[in-house]
Amino acid sequence: MSFRKQLVTVLGSTGSVGANTLDVISRHPERFEVFALSAATQTDLMLAQCMQFKPRYAVMVSEPQARLLARKIKENRLSVQVLWAQDALEMIASHELVDTVMAAIVGAAGLTACMAAARAGKRLLLANKEALVVGGSVFMRAVREGGAQLLPIDSEHSAIFQSLPDDPATWPQRVEKIILTASGGPFRTRDPGSLRQVTPDEACAHPNWSMGRKISVDSATMMNKALEVIEARHLFGLTPRQIEVVIHPQSIIHSMVQYRDASVVAQLGTPDMRVPIAYGLAWPDRVASGASALDFRSLASLTFEAPDLARFPGLRMAWDALDGPAGSPAVLNAANEVAVAAFLDKRIRFDQIYQVNHATLDAVAVSDAGDIEELLALDARARLVAGEIAKRLET
Repeated sequence: MSFRKQLVTVLGSTGSVGANTLDVISRHPERFEVFALSAATQTDLMLAQCMQFKPRYAVMVSEPQARLLARKIKENRLSVQVLWAQDALEMIASHELVDTVMAAIVGAAGLTACMAAARAGKRLLLANKEALVVGGSVFMRAVREGGAQLLPIDSEHSAIFQSLPDDPATWPQRVEKIILTASGGPFRTRDPGSLRQVTPDEACAHPNWSMGRKISVDSATMMNKALEVIEARHLFGLTPRQIEVVIHPQSIIHSMVQYRDASVVAQLGTPDMRVPIAYGLAWPDRVASGASALDFRSLASLTFEAPDLARFPGLRMAWDALDGPAGSPAVLNAANEVAVAAFLDKRIRFDQIYQVNHATLDAVAVSDAGDIEELLALDARARLVAGEIAKRLET
């Protein structure tokens, strides 16, 4: 069977999801071709990716890194145009030749490029939580109006998508609730009173998944799951009370859908991000991802437990934010990015991440932001407040 090659832009190509996306693409050169790549600071890795995939464009965040990359590109006689800044990101996300955009930039920095892809009607593979957490209904409106095809790449949301009926119009009548699974991270059984001593390296040592440092810390605090609850609310159109979280330490069942008749449909697989990435790239087809297949004979057990909110107090903030004005999740996300950065810089303790998030949500006056500019202004205001709160907590 022959396929017209999909031209793919990978936003955040040097991160974990971006690198895994390129791995899947490399396995199917007959189906996918890289059109553009973007990165923040890793010029050497970006150069290596350009040498392997020969994209038309490579975009760096800042001009100094772009000039450094451009010099290396020239030295290696590659025909790759190097650009920088937000306008360039939006261009490679919305370019008329692009079919598919992998949105894997961590943080609110990727929001405007996601919006550009949505407005341009691209197949948008969403690994950037902030597009939905910050953008919310504004982002989903852009998806609808642009005619974009939105496919979730987080393993949990991909699992839900795979477990739902094909026709979204039937979801409200057929679905009772969705159940997001969480590994519990590295501190699932640790005494909550000892969490103030946690180091950044300990927080980044996830037992099952290989991820970047910010996302690993979010997993350790379970703020990643709080953000995923907010995402699921917008992705699947269910009420906040129809979204449940359960701890599943083995990370084999990636999430579940419970139907009105009490039956449950789940998606299982090894904890490897290439599985949902391959699903998103090839949907509705399925292609080899490079991940190992499950061997059920070797699985000792699959266990489940309720989240311990004394150990993970940030988790309940998802429902608090969803119950508040529409801009509340944007404030929570901004505060969390500031708090995690302060923790990784060893300026605040691990347990103070929650304090910064909670205090910022209380301190920032939130309104129902109606467009992306208002949301970004709210994000900026929340970052300033969170920074001040974190500074007062510095040890």
